Amino acid sequence: MHDIEAIKARIEICNLKARHLRLLDTKDWAGYASLLTEDFVLDIRQGTNIPVIVGRDAAVKHVQTSVGTIIMVHQAHLPEFDFKGNEAHVVWAMQDRIVRGPDQPSYSGYGHHHDRWVRRNGEWKLAEQRLTRLHVDVHPAAGG
Repeated sequence: MHDIEAIKARIEICNLKARHLRLLDTKDWAGYASLLTEDFVLDIRQGTNIPVIVGRDAAVKHVQTSVGTIIMVHQAHLPEFDFKGNEAHVVWAMQDRIVRGPDQPSYSGYGHHHDRWVRRNGEWKLAEQRLTRLHVDVHPAAGG
């Protein structure tokens, strides 16, 4: 990939990542799904008993069911890019805040998203994501 192409791809993927997180946080499931490949792979095994989820529909259904009515805020920072043709492997420093009901604890997490983006028919899509956590702060329930 030439320098100008790489710069354009970087900007496009950064914009898509921002949209991906916004659509996730606002629970726009159709928009969220539109950014994923049909064979999308979601790996959130670290610290959970959840097996790797394969397939866009299965991943979206799992996330949608898991988050229910909780409030989520995700931020991604400082991407590290590695381009290989029509693939981009990107590691993003990540922070998230998960707020459940007033009688449940909430969480602030810190770690990384390890993404694999692919360009198909001139369009970048998220093909794989693995979440790794370095630290989680647990905040007591507001009502407790």
